[in-house]
Parts: sequence; C-alpha cells; structure tokens
Amino acid sequence: MTTEVTTTDRDAFTESWLDWYRAQEARLAAPHGFLAITGLHWLDDRPQRFPDAPGTWRTGPEGVVVDLDDGEELVVDGTPVRGAHHFGVIPERGGVDAVWKDAVIEVARRGGHDIVRPRHPDAPLRTAFTGTPAYSPDPRWAVTGRYIPFDTPRPTTVGAAVEGLEHVYDAPGRVEFELDGRPLSLTAFPGRGGRLMVLFTDATSGVTTYAANRSLTLEPPAADGTVVLDFNRAANLPCAYTDLATCPLPPTENRLPVAIEAGQKIPRERGGS
Repeated sequence: MTTEVTTTDRDAFTESWLDWYRAQEARLAAPHGFLAITGLHWLDDRPQRFPDAPGTWRTGPEGVVVDLDDGEELVVDGTPVRGAHHFGVIPERGGVDAVWKDAVIEVARRGGHDIVRPRHPDAPLRTAFTGTPAYSPDPRWAVTGRYIPFDTPRPTTVGAAVEGLEHVYDAPGRVEFELDGRPLSLTAFPGRGGRLMVLFTDATSGVTTYAANRSLTLEPPAADGTVVLDFNRAANLPCAYTDLATCPLPPTENRLPVAIEAGQKIPRERGGS
C-alpha cells in the first residue's frame, strides 16, 4: 500500500512538473515571446531608425517618442496611431507592446535606460527552437524552507546580462533551508501576487546549467514563514537563449556552493544537449 501511494504521489508530482515545463516553453516560444526578439535598441535624445521597427525613435525627460512616416502605423492599446506618438515616461521594469503588422514592438525601461525591442514571429531563433533540456523531476529537490523578512526592504543592486547595466530590487527578506543537512539561504526579490523570486547560481552553473543565472518562483509564504523551494522548477531567464535580453544576475550571496541537479539545463542554443 505504501509503495502504491508513493508511486501515485510521484506520478502526480511529475505530471504537475510537466504542466509547469510546458507552460514555460509555450511562453518562451510564443509568436511574440523572447525567442522572437530581433533587436535590442538603446534610446537617447538622438532620433534613430531601426531595421526591424517602423518610425524614428528618441527619448528624453518626457519619455519615449516615435515619429512614424507616411504610411506607417502602430497599434497601441488597441488604438491605431500615426505621425508622432508619445509613449510617455515608462517606469523601471515596465513596458508597452505596440503592434506593427505581425510583429510587436516592445518599448521598455531596463536599468534606467529606455529600449526598443522588436519581436517578429519569423525570427530564426524562434522558428528553429526545439525545446529546453531539463533534469528529470525528482521530489528530493522540493525542499521546505523558512522565509525571514527583513525589518525593512533592502535595496539590492545586481549586475545584468548586458555589461555595464545594473538592476536594483527592494529585497523583502531571505529564505533559509537545508540541502543534505547543509544550511543555506537565498536573498529573495518581490514576485507577482505576493510570490517571491530568487536568482541563483550553483555548482552546476556553467557545467550542465546556464552559467549566469537561474530563477525560482516561490509561492507566498505561510503565516509561520514556511515556504517550498522546488528546484525542479528552476528556470532559465531569457538571456540563457539570446544576447538581446537584459536579465539580472544573482546577488553575490545567492551563489550556492552545492550542485542543484534539477530544473532547466543549458539551452541547445548555447551548446546544451
């Protein structure tokens, strides 16, 4: 009876992981997902044209502006726009998706800089995508930890996949846990809907998993601080696939001295198998 229950639980665990994995892959490879990006264009006060987007682009104290030529049109929030369009000041880590024909022109702010990042469904990286290698899911990598909130959120500056760029997060606390009896901890950043997000590297980074970072989303902690870290769901960030991403790097204290042989591996696009 115990064996049957354990087998049933493991099957359910595996099926749940497969649902997560398929959703990750679907978002990544969506017609306007990260694999569809064709350029990462940095804006300043000089008008610039780009080969993969319409119009002439610039930014300044009043935000991003595009000047569209005759016959050019973007659809912003469902409304067609022509001529000069003011996107306004975009908040850090915010963005607007403007539709152009079958493409989406992402206008965003990352690390204090305004960017234009077109996404075309026929981008070669997307059309050649065959999926992300991953470790087989194993319940041993789903560990229970405890969330320890800081007295006040701590501004935490981290590097980025783009050299010279920095991201700043208000870290609300850290998560303490054990692996094979070894005490470990990770600084946590805010996620959506009360969730937490941790960025980390470990002893597999650069060997079987992407060297720069992986991310793990944690469900909101219980009232007593209990939280589950399911490293089977350690995910690659977009920079694992493309150089046209501005992903944050983990804070120094999140470089784990153990091998987390779980979650997504080095993408085939970066030589993984």
